[in-house]
Amino acid sequence: MTVLQDFGDDIWIAGGPNVAVAGFHYPTRMAVIRLSDGGLFIWSPVHLTEELRAAVDALGQVRHIVAPNSLHHLFLAEWKRAYPAAVLHAPPGLRKRRRDLAFDADLADGASLDWAGQIDQVVMRGNLITSEVVFFHVESRTVLFTDLLQQIPAELVAGWRAMIAKLDLMVGPEPSVPRKFRVAFTGRRAAREAMQRILAWPAEKVLMAHGTPVEQDARAFLRRAFAWLTG
Repeated sequence: MTVLQDFGDDIWIAGGPNVAVAGFHYPTRMAVIRLSDGGLFIWSPVHLTEELRAAVDALGQVRHIVAPNSLHHLFLAEWKRAYPAAVLHAPPGLRKRRRDLAFDADLADGASLDWAGQIDQVVMRGNLITSEVVFFHVESRTVLFTDLLQQIPAELVAGWRAMIAKLDLMVGPEPSVPRKFRVAFTGRRAAREAMQRILAWPAEKVLMAHGTPVEQDARAFLRRAFAWLTG
């Protein structure tokens, strides 16, 4: 199987190693988007193996390394070492958490000039756990979520952790917003406003770091997944 898999026009995905958090093992996924200038936008990078680096280099030059929220930072340093000329983008809260990393730019509402018209973005604020930057790749009509949507394979959890995963809505029939993130949205108004902007995108697919990609009826899926928020 190839390291990078096509996910649409000028977008590829790659799986990484499972990451353990409090005994729970999360599958990981990253995306590579090729911009109109030929440069590459790396979203939520996973562990950089030699095979993955070769596959990425075959697509173009890495110009942007993007951490979508303050929880996804484990592999940033190795990517920055491999691609020192790339711009390292920080989501809200990550500069403070990773003072050892020299970030070059900050992610905010609205696209950066480097990818305006090609990738749109919205910051989902109001959550006590993390403020997640949600992206939309225009050409492939793909929405990219990180932790706000999850679906852990049932075989990765057992015993009492399986019960917790079920209660937290992490092992359902389709990706869902974990219950802990729902509770952590204390700023519901800001979150609803952000979600309305996301629902307005002409999305066809949804990609997430921890879960099965949704490859059809994306807008209907997102309305179901966030009905608890939007009403």
